[in-house]
Amino acid sequence: MSPHPRASGAIHCLRADLADPIHARAVVELISAYALDPMGGGKALPPTVRDKLADELRKRPTVHVLLAFVEQDAVGVAVCIEGFSTFACKPLLNLHDIAVLPEARGRGVGRALLGEVERLAREMGCCKITLEVLSNNKVAQSAYRAAGFAQYELDPAAGQAMFWQKQLPGASAVPQAQAI
Repeated sequence: MSPHPRASGAIHCLRADLADPIHARAVVELISAYALDPMGGGKALPPTVRDKLADELRKRPTVHVLLAFVEQDAVGVAVCIEGFSTFACKPLLNLHDIAVLPEARGRGVGRALLGEVERLAREMGCCKITLEVLSNNKVAQSAYRAAGFAQYELDPAAGQAMFWQKQLPGASAVPQAQAI
């Protein structure tokens, strides 16, 4: 993938180079827009988070950030974190955040990002891709189903997996309502 988007009308996804100020700024702006969205919590990222986000992501070798461009405009982002499946003894890729700017929705940007996430996961030898989605985010659920995702269960008799969290007071300045 090239370091900068192609100047065509097509959607172009690439691996973000967080040392590149253009990519770093795009990631921060896209995550900031996502945080403001009702499905991202509806609250602005604190200035300290905006200031540190790209650098903190760059410090983590298991974090993979993808950007989607139309022309020279960054319109979507996917932040993935490598994990490990003990049952498969292989890596997995968690799609932690995926966001498309409101004005670019309905144009295939999310589909392109999901395809690039899958390509990355296959390249890494992952056994699966995981993600979380809010129960009322029907648009995202539909997109995930169309891309081949399904709710997780080991055995139907045991029920479906649920995503839980425990807040650690004082550990984060970021609003925690940023579920995918």
